[in-house]
Amino acid sequence: MNTLRPAFRSSLARTALAAALAATLLGACAPVLIGGAAVGGAMMASDRRTSGAQVDDQSIELKAGRRISEAIGDRGHINVTSFNRQVLLSGEVPSEADKSAVEQAVARIENVRNVVNELAVMPNSSLGTRSNDALITSKLKATYVDSRDLFANAYKVVTERGVVYLMGRVTEREATRGANLARNVSGVQKVVTLFEIISEDELAQVRVITAPPPAASGPK
Repeated sequence: MNTLRPAFRSSLARTALAAALAATLLGACAPVLIGGAAVGGAMMASDRRTSGAQVDDQSIELKAGRRISEAIGDRGHINVTSFNRQVLLSGEVPSEADKSAVEQAVARIENVRNVVNELAVMPNSSLGTRSNDALITSKLKATYVDSRDLFANAYKVVTERGVVYLMGRVTEREATRGANLARNVSGVQKVVTLFEIISEDELAQVRVITAPPPAASGPK
């Protein structure tokens, strides 16, 4: 499900609006939800993935929705999140056979390099649980924005039944800091890190690549 995060002055305002949006949208969600954000110029410029990886991730998520529907129909509640071609499957399915079928369907999609299957075999989560998960995600994203020592856009956050999954291309320091902040958010039951660890040197190179171009000077 796509989520837009406007820039607000207070984390409280961000959290309240995001939670209200999530509660409104959840009631209309299809059985298979995709987790990618719209790929625009500003998003690409601030993302540590290459532009090619970002496009691939969106394509993977869209194709996954179709493949999963073909594999198990409308059984279950499944979230698909692709980051740098690694796919996280979260949510609920009614049987182990469905869980395996979903993983196999997604693994066959072009450019998928790895599938992390976190699907639970159980009844679908309630609307209340999903609303609470959306609130946890919003609070954690606001926490990252308010943390002056972190780059908030480096983290992709997925919450399922109180379990927070963290994805992103981050350094060891950022990974530890991000996970610790997540554990301190109220309502979080567990934190699962699926980070791609990069070195400080690699981070410096990424910053150079993604830095916005200098503004054109006006006529003198």
